[in-house]
Amino acid sequence: MRSSTPAPQDAGRPARSTVTAAPRRTVGRLILLLAGGISLLAGLDGALLLLGLSAPVVSSRLADVHGPLMVFGFVGTVVVLERAVAIRRRWAFLAPALLGAGGLALLSPLPLPVGQLAFVAGSALLLPIYRVIWRRAPSTSTAVQALGALLGLMATVLWVGGVPTPRLIPAMSLYLVLTIAGERLELARISPSVDDRAEARLLGVSLAMVAGVVVALFWPPIGYPLLGIGMLALVAWLFRHDVATRLIRSRGLPRYMAACLLAGYGWLVVAGASWLILGPIFSGPAYDAVLHSIFLGFVVSMIMAHAPTILPAVLRRPLPYRPVMYGPAVLLHVSLLARILLGDAHGLAGLVEWGGVVNIVAVLSFVVVAVASVLLGMPRPPSAEPSAPRSTTTSTSASTTALDVPR
Repeated sequence: MRSSTPAPQDAGRPARSTVTAAPRRTVGRLILLLAGGISLLAGLDGALLLLGLSAPVVSSRLADVHGPLMVFGFVGTVVVLERAVAIRRRWAFLAPALLGAGGLALLSPLPLPVGQLAFVAGSALLLPIYRVIWRRAPSTSTAVQALGALLGLMATVLWVGGVPTPRLIPAMSLYLVLTIAGERLELARISPSVDDRAEARLLGVSLAMVAGVVVALFWPPIGYPLLGIGMLALVAWLFRHDVATRLIRSRGLPRYMAACLLAGYGWLVVAGASWLILGPIFSGPAYDAVLHSIFLGFVVSMIMAHAPTILPAVLRRPLPYRPVMYGPAVLLHVSLLARILLGDAHGLAGLVEWGGVVNIVAVLSFVVVAVASVLLGMPRPPSAEPSAPRSTTTSTSASTTALDVPR
């Protein structure tokens, strides 16, 4: 039998498989991110069509699948990829692969159920991923995220069953909202204000909102106000316990992330108040306002906030913070204010169209800024003066640590 112990002359030489494994993994993850990126571009194209404007690609299907394409094809692929990377199991990458493939199938001439079933399969595989995470370290944050995953699976199954997309908005919304809320709880646990009772309250709110989604499917006049109350309670919890409320007074990356987070929470107030006051909303300006308050104002703002920490974890390439990142974020929220609080609220179609176009510009400009920041690499730190009491750093890791530690 050949010994597995390396020969002395090879002891200091890394195995070829070890050297090549990391680049191969990175390439595979990059392919999955590109699939999500294609869904993003197609979803933005569909947004232009829904606004009644000219678009690079004209397709009736793009307008019809705009919502699921953005939620599952784009955001779902990116979020689930990060979960797969976290547990380091090969089978877990089937989940983002299926979600990405589902988005591509919706863009192809293949029958619509092909893409829908791929979304179902990818969403179903997310649950075993959370089971692995739970077995490693049971926590309320994992339970909250798993509840979001259940709602995502529910939405895909009902979509295959023929339920119209407007009726699925609560489930699709909370799929992402609870996922992000669970993540924020994980960071908030280092705060003195978060104890067992605070965690129990968040879990209770999450369970109530899941129940509200079910009630809204069968008794919309009751379910939607319940969802509105739950959403407002969730926002109150986030403003009370999230470290972003303290880090907004810091500098650099922590302040940028906190600003994006707090602005996103503000848009959840708009959505929750709309559901509470207006009840069931399936079309018209109020529907547009709720939809884009959640998926643009909240979800995209969360992506802008977390991109500098998620991308390095997935691709092993730093996404350094640069002040120019504020540009797309400010553009997003200003255009949303014009679109929702002026255009939708007062029936000004021109402002809705203008706001929608600038929304798209904001999203694309953030992608450009992020890619450019990755390619440029880490900014060179300023030279330390001999008389300076201490040196400073602008590295992503240092900024991320500052974000996670309350001040």
